Amino acid sequence: MPLSPFDHDRRYGELDQVVRAYLGQPADDTPDEPSKALTAYLRHTWHTRPWALATAERQLREYAENPPGRLRLRLGEFYAIPDVGLPEGEIQQWLRCLADHIRHSVEQGEVPAPSAPATHWEWHARFPELAQLLGGWFSQDMPDEFDDHDAALDDYRAGSDTQLTARLVGEVHELLALDLDEFDYALALAELGMEVDPPVPFSPSGWLALVVRRFTGSRPQGDP
Repeated sequence: MPLSPFDHDRRYGELDQVVRAYLGQPADDTPDEPSKALTAYLRHTWHTRPWALATAERQLREYAENPPGRLRLRLGEFYAIPDVGLPEGEIQQWLRCLADHIRHSVEQGEVPAPSAPATHWEWHARFPELAQLLGGWFSQDMPDEFDDHDAALDDYRAGSDTQLTARLVGEVHELLALDLDEFDYALALAELGMEVDPPVPFSPSGWLALVVRRFTGSRPQGDP
């Protein structure tokens, strides 16, 4: 039978996180140089869950050494590596290469320098609640669902726990602290799921600052 969620996470959970970091990125790791995708995974995981790196190294190496055989494939009791653009015959060596880089990073204490997110995965891993707001309320359908940007923000706020809105405010503060130029802020909003422009006359960073002000003020009377 297919893996239960518990067994999946115990055996492949962190392996899955590593592989997902390659969404839209080439798997061009070499023994001498980790890819942009793996560097992004290392940077974020060192900052948020450093203990998970050892688990990632173990799960990558175990999968490379013991790929699923025919019986497990037939029963569905395995983790299917998503397509990363490599021939099937190169996947095992690639997984070993990733495990080697992660082990080296941990043993040598080599942590990627802080920076703005470099990949789609890293943007969403670092700013999950902002991605929830932008992708859920500011898609291309927003003009058909809400009168304006403020109405969309009010709808998010009305249906979200105050702890989530506080987390959102913290993420926006962190994004603004990156001190990007306006072009890069526009790219960041797009990476996080926003498919409409900020309202006139706001720049991307100016609108983000407005979001902070709206969510740190008191709720209108009658709001939950």
